[in-house]
Amino acid sequence: MSKGTTIKEALAAWEAKAGEKAAEAEEIKLLCQIPSIEKMDASLSTLTNCKKLSLSTNGIEKITNLNGLKSLKILSLGRNNIKSFSGLEPVGDTLEELWISYNLIEKMKGIGVLKKLQVLFMSNNQVKDWSEVQKLSELPCLVDLNMVNNPIEEKHSLDGTWRSEIEKKLMKLKKLDGIPIVRQDDEEEG
Repeated sequence: MSKGTTIKEALAAWEAKAGEKAAEAEEIKLLCQIPSIEKMDASLSTLTNCKKLSLSTNGIEKITNLNGLKSLKILSLGRNNIKSFSGLEPVGDTLEELWISYNLIEKMKGIGVLKKLQVLFMSNNQVKDWSEVQKLSELPCLVDLNMVNNPIEEKHSLDGTWRSEIEKKLMKLKKLDGIPIVRQDDEEEG
């Protein structure tokens, strides 16, 4: 079995292609690496100016080494093998969007550290329980949520209760699964 691409190797290739230093860039795309990136290694800490980091479509299992990313606003980790939100603490005060669809997340433990998170795209994961969805209420700025194709969404969409339950649990939400939420008080203000 071949060894995965390291972040250091991927950044060197990115720099050669982009013609700029990764440490100075605001957007870095390290998606679909061949062989795939398996670990978020310490080389990420050099990306102090990065506002948008894309690591989608790799083989990453854990979120780690985000300490130096003091400017990070958008983190794209879709299509990996991530099982939990642990490791996000270093970007808890800056991250506004987390794209983490097509992973293996079942539990929401650790999501509450993202105090500025506005957008959470986590379709095609493994969330099964309302108690886990309820943890999203710890996110004071969350306005856009996509949870399509999670077991809980599939079950409650079939019985017609998904949208109404989410609207009750997450009062600040403005968009669910790509569809705007219209609340009674919104209509009265308009």
